[in-house]
Amino acid sequence: MSYSKQEVVDRCQILLAHAWMVRTFVKHSDEIDDFPELMNITRAVFDTSRALETRVDDLDAYLKMLRKKMRKLRQATDQFAVDAPNASLHTNFQQAVISMKACTTELEELLEKVE
Repeated sequence: MSYSKQEVVDRCQILLAHAWMVRTFVKHSDEIDDFPELMNITRAVFDTSRALETRVDDLDAYLKMLRKKMRKLRQATDQFAVDAPNASLHTNFQQAVISMKACTTELEELLEKVE
């Protein structure tokens, strides 16, 4: 099943809103002082979101930029899954990892299914 470009961009915006909330949680967590490597996920989400927000009305440019940013976002997500448990085993961090993995995976899947 394929999706229209507009459907994909709309869903990506929702997923990036979820990723932004993970970014906000991590950025303002007390653990960030002792585990600065957690900032990698905050920077990757920020970079991806900011690069895309100016392209929401140009679907082709949005999808092209998302494809360009996905490798870095995937790498940051995978590293976050390693780093977060070292910072804290608290449920908030566990859920943040699950959320980032889900967001990144669905973004990748959407790019494969776009018309």
